[in-house]
Amino acid sequence: MWRPLYQRGVRFSSSYAPCTKYMRATHLEPSVKLDDAVHRYRETTLGTYVRPPIVFSHGRGLDLFATVPGEAQSRRYLDFTGGIAVNALGHADPQVAAIAAEQAAQLVHCSNLYYNTWSGELAHRLASMTREHGGLGLAPQSPPAASGQDLRAFIANSGTEANEAALKFARKAAKGTALVCFQHAFHGRTMGALSVTPNAKYQAPFLPLVGDVRVGALNDMAQLESLVTEDVAGVIVEPIQGEGGILPAQVEWLTALRQRCTAVGAALIYDEIQCGLFRTGHMWCHSAMPVEAHPDMVTMAKPLANGFPIGAVLMRPHIAHAIAAGDHGTTFGGGPLTCRIAHHVLGRLGEPRLKEHIDSASTHLFERLERISEAFSDMVSAPRGRGLIAGISMRSAPWAGEVVRLARERGVLFLTAGSDVVRFVPSLTVERAHIDEAMDVLESVLLVLRST
Repeated sequence: MWRPLYQRGVRFSSSYAPCTKYMRATHLEPSVKLDDAVHRYRETTLGTYVRPPIVFSHGRGLDLFATVPGEAQSRRYLDFTGGIAVNALGHADPQVAAIAAEQAAQLVHCSNLYYNTWSGELAHRLASMTREHGGLGLAPQSPPAASGQDLRAFIANSGTEANEAALKFARKAAKGTALVCFQHAFHGRTMGALSVTPNAKYQAPFLPLVGDVRVGALNDMAQLESLVTEDVAGVIVEPIQGEGGILPAQVEWLTALRQRCTAVGAALIYDEIQCGLFRTGHMWCHSAMPVEAHPDMVTMAKPLANGFPIGAVLMRPHIAHAIAAGDHGTTFGGGPLTCRIAHHVLGRLGEPRLKEHIDSASTHLFERLERISEAFSDMVSAPRGRGLIAGISMRSAPWAGEVVRLARERGVLFLTAGSDVVRFVPSLTVERAHIDEAMDVLESVLLVLRST
């Protein structure tokens, strides 16, 4: 059922006492001079990111370990970011490591001028699992497709490349040329994907971008008819906006958007790079929705190969039939190494016991977040999200960054989203003890912040 878990109406005793165990910072950033490797990094690597002076050297499961100058042992951090929703199976998964080593000793690259063993197998698994779980117009447990009528995949190297491909495919398959996106969206930083990421912070330095792009408001029914007109080639939307602040699209609105796209002949693209591939407890975020709300294409990336670079577009047959040889390409996309890893990861993500685990972990996470929102109602709003993509909005926007910093100083890694949201996207293998540790730290941090 499409309903955020926090809406179950759970209420807690007013005597609930937030955790005070982590009031003192235990992981302060090193004050000693950073080693030569970090110095070389800062001197020679383009400064497109602002990083704290912490050097991670290895990980295991949800734990990351940092090498700190002057300290004999590595520091342990609980990674509640999942590498920004990437490491679905955790860090240094033994099975993934073994498969990567085996395949690297056999074949890493042979170009897309030839078939390789694993690219087609990955595409087949994506299509067959979507038939099993539902998506792209297919109800769960759909029968095998007729010859030439199955879903098709294009495999790339990243999420932004997947979105670039989907936008191109939309323009090739539709009669129009305009593109539609929505406020607070994030679809990538290459020029096409950036053009449908309507955030001045990202766009302004690189204007002019791809033209003929319209920006709508998420969940606004009234504007759909005027927004999506017959000159529109493609509409791209995240069923749950991740970077924008964990903002879910309403199923009724997505259904109306689907109907409008069909009426004018526009391709509907769901960007599920962050919310797809079982993060919500379903293969696709839209798998739990009625088929009337399903897209023509779905893009994916982050968890597909558990950290190895990959992206993909899965599309309905009518989109695939419009694309001819030479319309798009990639040098590294679809290589046997990454595709074999992704094939393995996808199979494990689809195991029923992992879905049960995600459901249980999600229930506990949202119960803890609901407690926190009640105990700190002066500081945070009710949690939002679904499955293991969750966020809480801070009542003062600068507090979000402060919470992330203070938590890091206590050995837990969180993320921000939008302007005021603290985001939680841990590995899908997260255990109850991990959730309790992270939420205990969050409670202590909020107490510290409240006292300042």
